[in-house]
Amino acid sequence: MKAVVYEQFGRPPRVQTVPDPAPSPEGVVVKVEATGLCRSDWHGWMGHDPDIVLPHVPGHELAGTVVATGARVTRWKAGDRVTVPFVAGCGHCRECHSGNQQVCERQFQPGFTAWGSFAEYVALDRADLNLVALPESLDFATAASLGCRFVTSFRAVVDQARVKPGEWVAVHGCGGVGLSAIMIAAAMGANPVAVDIAQDKLDLARALGAVATVRAADGADVAEAVREITGGGAHASIDALGHPATCFNSIANLRRRGRHVQVGLMLGEHARPQIPMDKVIAHELEIYGSHGMQAFRYDAMMAMIAAGRLAPQRLVGRHIALEEAPAALMAMDRFEGTGIAVITRF
Repeated sequence: MKAVVYEQFGRPPRVQTVPDPAPSPEGVVVKVEATGLCRSDWHGWMGHDPDIVLPHVPGHELAGTVVATGARVTRWKAGDRVTVPFVAGCGHCRECHSGNQQVCERQFQPGFTAWGSFAEYVALDRADLNLVALPESLDFATAASLGCRFVTSFRAVVDQARVKPGEWVAVHGCGGVGLSAIMIAAAMGANPVAVDIAQDKLDLARALGAVATVRAADGADVAEAVREITGGGAHASIDALGHPATCFNSIANLRRRGRHVQVGLMLGEHARPQIPMDKVIAHELEIYGSHGMQAFRYDAMMAMIAAGRLAPQRLVGRHIALEEAPAALMAMDRFEGTGIAVITRF
């Protein structure tokens, strides 16, 4: 099969011909119909993830069709349309038993702990626990865009931040994660405030449900701007980028007893950011992480999509070919363009 492979961190990947995967006894092989490009893939290529073993095939936001199953797989067969959370549970540890596969102690992550979906085929382990069936009404490109950014934002807004109708929700960074969070918060009846440095991304955020925007230009007091718009601060705030400045601002712009959710990855030199701990204590703020979403929670999200309350297809920006993926991956630190890029031609 054809796949995007990198053999050294930070060095240009290239499309190569590699052996087709085979399913494990509890796994399946999926023909990849679409796979999204995510900043997490860029972090992996840069060497920020200790689980990656070289040479490596990236890619974790995927949708496709089952073509082979392992001997112990009971729920899936060839021809099934599926996707998978980017964090898949083992099914045996304490976290999996509690229903929290997104923080499984022995998690499987396509594109990180194993070869991923920047390829014609991908092997996915522990299929009966982790695969998610796709309705015929959902196209593969949209389904792939759900895989990391949208589902992580859904959990961040709905489960972690516990957003309620009428609340103010600040979203810092309007890439795929941030735009997803804005759409989901609006669908929950909240009032999203979008924060970004790029006007085109803020314009798209308004089209997706933001009721106000803040242009985070050099020298701007973002936290004060959000507090002014919201009449005292956001009830919930999400750092959708993963940078010391956005993390700080997301906490600092909260009202008393507000909730901050960290979605953007904080890796490498950004792994230990400063936070306004004085306000965390004095205002009884809550700080959460959001790391993927369990397969069983997809039902709630899919129901909102089917009802027309969520339209993730609006977040898909451009469709590209597998041959274009290496250049697109290397350029992800420049935050160019709007929406989510998806590989749909193999």
